[in-house]
Amino acid sequence: MTTQSTVSDVLTANGKTTINRAAYLTNLLNLRPSLTQGWLKEIRDRATARVQELAIPSTRDEEWRFTDLSDLLQISFQASSEQAPTLSFDEIQPFILPEAVSSRLVFVDGHYDPALSAVDDLPNGVIVTSLAAGVELLSDLPNYLAQQQGSEETFIALNTASLTDGALVWVEKNQVIATPIQILYVSTATQPTIVHPRALIVAASGSQLTLIEEYVTLYEGTYFTNSVTEIWLDTNAAVNHTRIQRDSDAAFHIGMTAVSQAPNSRYTCNAVSLGGKLSRHNLEVHHTGEQTETTLNGLTIISGEQVADTHSTIAYTHPHGSSNQIHKCIVDDRAHAVFNGKVFVPKAAQLTDAKQLSSNLLLSPKARVDTKPQLEITADNVKCTHGATVSQLDSDEVFYLQSRGIDEDSSRKLLTYAFAYEVIREIPVVSLKAKLAAIVRIQQA
Repeated sequence: MTTQSTVSDVLTANGKTTINRAAYLTNLLNLRPSLTQGWLKEIRDRATARVQELAIPSTRDEEWRFTDLSDLLQISFQASSEQAPTLSFDEIQPFILPEAVSSRLVFVDGHYDPALSAVDDLPNGVIVTSLAAGVELLSDLPNYLAQQQGSEETFIALNTASLTDGALVWVEKNQVIATPIQILYVSTATQPTIVHPRALIVAASGSQLTLIEEYVTLYEGTYFTNSVTEIWLDTNAAVNHTRIQRDSDAAFHIGMTAVSQAPNSRYTCNAVSLGGKLSRHNLEVHHTGEQTETTLNGLTIISGEQVADTHSTIAYTHPHGSSNQIHKCIVDDRAHAVFNGKVFVPKAAQLTDAKQLSSNLLLSPKARVDTKPQLEITADNVKCTHGATVSQLDSDEVFYLQSRGIDEDSSRKLLTYAFAYEVIREIPVVSLKAKLAAIVRIQQA
C-alpha cells in the first residue's frame, strides 16, 4: 500500500504563505513502514520521538544557511512500494564492479535484492548481508546500530525512525579482505518517492577492508534519498571507503556518514558527488583513542542549477592523532557548491597533526561556491593548517597548452580533468577509478 504525503499545514506571515516545516517532516515520517516488535522497534520509537520535536532545517539554521531546502518542500513524496521492482542483472550490470563480482549487496528502491547480490564466496569471519538477516546472526548489533554520535540530527533521526532493513558488513578480528565490498543503491523512481538507505559497517581489531558505496539511477526521476552509513573501526583496524553519488539530476539526496575510530585505526574516505538537483553529504569522524589516522578526499562536479553541499567534522579526543583532508569543487553554469569542514582539537588532543584544504574551480561567471574550512583548537602543542582557494582556470596555463598545439577548448578540458584527477587517483579500485575518469571527461565535453 502506498501512502501519499500531503502538506496541508501552512504558516502565514507578512502576507506570505510558507510551508510548516515541522508538519512537512511529520508527513515524511508517516510514510515509513510499520514495525510492531523487537529491539529494532525500540530504536525506531526513540528516533520517532526525536523527529516529532524537530522540523526541516531552514537557512536560518547556521549549519544550513547556504543550502535552501525550499525546492524539496514543494514536493509531496510518497512511500516506495512494499516490494521493489524486479530487475535483471543486465539492467544493473553497468554499475557492477568486476573486482566485487562476488562481494556485493544490491538495494533497489531501498529494498534488498538477494537475487542481484553476491556474497557467497567471502572468507570465514566476514558477514556481508542485509540488516534483517544480520539480526538473526549477531547478538552484538544493538551495541552498534544507531549508536553513533550526532544521531539526533533531523535527517538521521528520520532515517532511524523509518528503519526496517539495510546493509550490514561485519569483519571479525584480524580478517583482511582482499576484494572490495560494493553496496549498490539503485533507484527506479519515475514519480516522487522517498527511501531511507542504511548501512552498518563494523571492522573488528586488526581487520582491513575496502568499501564501495554507490548511489545510481535507471531513470531521470524525482525522488528523495535520505541515507545513513555508520562505520566502526576497532583498535588497529583499517577501512578504505569510497562513496559515489550519481543520482538523477532531478533527485534530492541527503546523506550522513558517521565514523568512530578506536586507537591506531586508519580511515580513508573518497567521496565523489556528481548527481542530484540538491545533494548534501555530512561526514563526521570521531577519534576515540590515540594514534588515529584519517584521510578525507572529496570531489564535487556540478553544473546547470545543481546545489551540492559537503559538511565534514573531525573530532579529536586523544593525543597523537592525524588527519589530511582535501576537498575539490568544479562548478559550472549557475550551480552552487558548499563546503564546511570542521576540525576540533581539544586540550586533551596534544601532538595532533591536522591538514585541511578546500580548492574550488569556477567555470562560469555565474557559478558560486561558499567554502569555510574551520579549525577549533584549544591544545597548545599541535601542527594544524587549513586553507581555501577559489579561482578560474589560469589563462597562462591555457596559453601554455595552446603553445604546444592544443586548441583552447581542449586545453581548458584538460586542465579541468587534471584538477579533478588529484582526487580520483586516490580511489583504490582500478575499474571504478577508470569509470569516474571517463565520466569527468564526458561532463567536460
